[in-house]
Amino acid sequence: MKTKIKNFKNPKSKKRPQRRSAKSQQTIIAEATALASPLCESEGLELVHLEYQRESAGWIMRLYIDKPAGVTLDDCVNVSRQMNDLLDVHFDQIGPYNLEVTSPGPDRPLAKAQDFEKFKGNLAKIKTVRPFDGQKNFKGELMGISQEQVKLKIGEQIITIALADISKARLLNYTGEN
Repeated sequence: MKTKIKNFKNPKSKKRPQRRSAKSQQTIIAEATALASPLCESEGLELVHLEYQRESAGWIMRLYIDKPAGVTLDDCVNVSRQMNDLLDVHFDQIGPYNLEVTSPGPDRPLAKAQDFEKFKGNLAKIKTVRPFDGQKNFKGELMGISQEQVKLKIGEQIITIALADISKARLLNYTGEN
């Protein structure tokens, strides 16, 4: 079961801005990750992944957290409250957004190089920045990572994808048995 808590930021004006502040999405993600990682560690949690993106409901900052025994609703609420305070102090100029803290769930994001080794043998979906052999989406069994090259078994074929060329990667139907 996926556990999540949403904390909605109140916009200062009713008009939704078309553009973000001068900070890029990548900068916001990097700065928010720098705040969230030590917070999660202090709570005995792993920050699995952090996203900041535009969705149909507006801008979302989503933190995926985990721990060996599984994430509880109390874990999500606790991190959400503390992270909300940190973001209020450090991100007052990026406009309105929603903060969501959630467990990774069965479609767990793969964000760090070590994730590709840790979860080898599991089914994964990988989207690349640019097409390889005419496609950007790949689905297969993770075979690990070596020298920044992710190995994925698709049928009987093993392909390698440079870690830098991966825009998004997720496990598919992960049950937590690793």
